Amino acid sequence: MINYAGLIVSQLEFYWDANLWPRVAGLTDDEYFWEPADGCWSLRSDGNGKFALDTAQPEPNPPPFTTLAWRIIHVATAMSTRTSAFFGPETDKHMFHPVHQPAELPGTAEGALQLLADSYRDWHTAITALDRTELERPLGPKGAFFAKEPMIALIVHINREVMHHGGEIGALRDLYRATNGK
Repeated sequence: MINYAGLIVSQLEFYWDANLWPRVAGLTDDEYFWEPADGCWSLRSDGNGKFALDTAQPEPNPPPFTTLAWRIIHVATAMSTRTSAFFGPETDKHMFHPVHQPAELPGTAEGALQLLADSYRDWHTAITALDRTELERPLGPKGAFFAKEPMIALIVHINREVMHHGGEIGALRDLYRATNGK
């Protein structure tokens, strides 16, 4: 019998260990908030000591270019909100409800990397513990409009998000170094 859980978890582990985590090592605040184009979406101070991601509903087409801060927080919260919704303290709130968002978003590169690492660790621990029955079980009401999808579909989606935005994070770091002489 094929161990599907092992395959999808090892895919995420390999990407994290070989690609994403090494590519974010040494991130500076200048890089974190660097805006390589006009009109970037980023993480911004609300003026009261808290930070929030730029966003709009509906999202513009094409969407604005996003900074390293925006992308790192997006990846971290993709994992942390799903961990909260499906593996955290019991709540009847769906996975997109604000109750699952981190209480505060970090305004420094160091804080963002800590949030990213913590989010990965918690998500990884949770999905590693699932058996085949749990992987095949529909998400239910916590899945919102994905309620009928199985947990394995959500895990594969989060893997794609981590890899997709992780590649962008690496490319942006390369662009920062190339344009800032570092």
